[in-house]
Amino acid sequence: MTAWNAGLAARNFAELATTRGGDADRAFLACDDGRRFTFAQFWSLAGRLAFALKRAGATPGDRIAVQVEKSPEAIALFWACLRGGFVFLPLNTAYTPSEVAYFVGDAEPAVLVVPPRGANALAPVAAQVKAHVLTLDDLGNGTLMDAATEEISDHSATWDDLAAILYTSGTTGRSKGAMLTHANLASNALALVEAWAFTPQDVLIHALPVYHTHGLFVATNILLLCGGRILFRRKFDADDVMQLLPQATCLMGVPTFYTRLLQHDGLTRAATAQIRLFISGSAPLLAETHRAFSGRTGHDILERYGMTETSMNTSNPYAGQRRAGTVGMPLPHIAVRVADPQSHAALPTETDGMIEVKGPNVFKGYWRNPQKTAEEFTADGWFITGDMGRMSGDGYVTISGRAKDLVITGGFNVYPKEVELLIDALPGVAESAVFGVPHPDFGEAVTAAVVAKPDAALDEAQMLATLRQHLAPFKCPKRIIIIQELPRNAMGKVQKAVLREQWGT
Repeated sequence: MTAWNAGLAARNFAELATTRGGDADRAFLACDDGRRFTFAQFWSLAGRLAFALKRAGATPGDRIAVQVEKSPEAIALFWACLRGGFVFLPLNTAYTPSEVAYFVGDAEPAVLVVPPRGANALAPVAAQVKAHVLTLDDLGNGTLMDAATEEISDHSATWDDLAAILYTSGTTGRSKGAMLTHANLASNALALVEAWAFTPQDVLIHALPVYHTHGLFVATNILLLCGGRILFRRKFDADDVMQLLPQATCLMGVPTFYTRLLQHDGLTRAATAQIRLFISGSAPLLAETHRAFSGRTGHDILERYGMTETSMNTSNPYAGQRRAGTVGMPLPHIAVRVADPQSHAALPTETDGMIEVKGPNVFKGYWRNPQKTAEEFTADGWFITGDMGRMSGDGYVTISGRAKDLVITGGFNVYPKEVELLIDALPGVAESAVFGVPHPDFGEAVTAAVVAKPDAALDEAQMLATLRQHLAPFKCPKRIIIIQELPRNAMGKVQKAVLREQWGT
């Protein structure tokens, strides 16, 4: 056994959660549609969903692709996969059928779970890999629930077995499936329970999406392992969150949550007196947002740093100084170093370099892509994050930029090349460059600079309308700027830093 789980008798994450979770009759989920689930009812739901997946033909090791709206059943589906020995594959609900087709073709799931209204559009996608289609809506209705008639006997998974595959973007090639094991997810959840001092008395406001590491794993797994309670909201609404604050002890969010709460007249020290912890992640939190929130409420937002491939790596301290502009120190059992990008030799403190990570949280590799997996690890076993940063003498990490051109908007990753290929295919477009510029609400706004072909007349509104037919809304540029030529260096490479500087104000 590794250091993080030494002494634990559990054999896998599902068994660990059932032994550490709250008392069977204690409340676990309170939903905005009025439904309530105790811990026992939640585990029973997961067991019945596992039976429905098995009934549809899934066997241990099979992937279960899920593109559904947020609901208790969507969360329970992940645990159903763990109980049945299946591999959970969540997909953003904003993805179009053509985008889903890539993930389904790559992962070859045995079952595809979609909303009833989307079943017809995605049936041809599922047919490509002979996946069985089941439906589920946000109120718990559909053919998946119709088949969930009895509980399954749990599959005897091991810590090294796959628990989930989450697709992540890069700067070249198509999206890659990060393989996360039972040990990866359990170790990270336990580290966060410890680092953030969660107890059975905690009540979390959960307004995050559940197809993303933050909402699916971090928020939910922590509350399961500490035996706390979740106020489960289908989406973030500032008025709704303000009303819930007196009933809660914690809020997890992306920076957008906090910028919108700062716009609410009711955000005061008195209104937030019950909350012990505000957490932000998935995108950089501006130092000015940190200061403004502290001034209004007396609470310093706790910022942390994670990735799809690793879950959480660092965190500002629960008891200690939460430094604005930093992502804190390495979490328990996780090592972080700043290294030379070429040699991967560790650099002195206060020196900018590549952030590299090692620990039980680091993923197993990319699905069916051993070459890319090998490229992302150093010879001595450190994962190369692709993020540049530095570490202070007392261990605080500051992210200074990304070696990759990834754009993070509202907590979601946007792969520029994917957007550029679609723009370049539009009539009259000679070339394009997609980049991120600072945005007060989303952290970064996807922006495109476009060069027209000779004598071509380009229309921004028309181009955006076409792109919306092929891209999830968060991937679509907020603005398309038509320019004479793209800035390039002496080697002919497009200088996106120049574009960000020119158009980021």
